[in-house]
Parts: sequence; C-alpha cells; structure tokens
Amino acid sequence: MKLITRDTDYALRALCSIAQSKAPVTSVSALVQELQIPRPFLRKILQCLNKEGLLVSYKGKGGGFSLSLHPDKIYLLDLISIFQGDLKLNECVFKKQVCPNKARCPLSKKLALIEEQTVSVLKDVTVQSLVNENQRPEYKV
Repeated sequence: MKLITRDTDYALRALCSIAQSKAPVTSVSALVQELQIPRPFLRKILQCLNKEGLLVSYKGKGGGFSLSLHPDKIYLLDLISIFQGDLKLNECVFKKQVCPNKARCPLSKKLALIEEQTVSVLKDVTVQSLVNENQRPEYKV
C-alpha cells in the first residue's frame, strides 16, 4: 500500500512549483522541464486539477496554469481524495468481501487508530507549508 500515489505526488509537485513561480501563469513546458514529468501525464494531472477548481487554465500564446486558491488553502488530504479517493488504511478484504471478524479484530482497531492519526497530520499539510519548508535554509551541523 502506498500512502501517496504517483498521481498525487506529481500533482503536489506541480502545485508547489506553480506556487513558487514568479510568473502569473506557468506553462506546461516550464513544468515539464523543471519537474521531469512526462508531458502527456502532467497535462492529464493539470487538467484534473483545473476541473477540480484548484487551477485556472489559460489558452493560447503565453498560456498555462495558475493557482485558483491561495497555496495555504490547498491541502494534501484534498489531493489524496481527488487522485486516490478517501484515505483508508483499515480495509481488511478477503476474497473481495469485508472480513467478518472486523468488529473483533485487534489489528483492525490498531489500524483505525493509525488512520485517524495519519489523517490528523495530513489535514494540516498545505502547498504553502511545503513551499515554506522547501525555502528554509539548510544548516550543516
């Protein structure tokens, strides 16, 4: 199980890049070059983000994308929901049926707690918080 899939990772990287850009509109070509993501795959992700209302698309010469929300209003948990569905760590499946022992299973209870804690941490992660983290100077000890 992956907590963050490739689609979510690429979407987050693109949003952070657009948030850090000094230009009012960021071209797909600039994103492809900076992020090293295949163009067709990146376009699909950007179109999805546009459809979900996180980006604004500009067509024609000088076209590209800009954020439709402030970066501190774009949450990692929302991106996970868009590209992966609801975060579920606690789904015991046996032969495509929910486990009949789920209510009594001690592992299920532990996984539910881990899921709650994970969601609690992820709900505070925004594009802005990641951009700020990336801009901090690194100190060598």
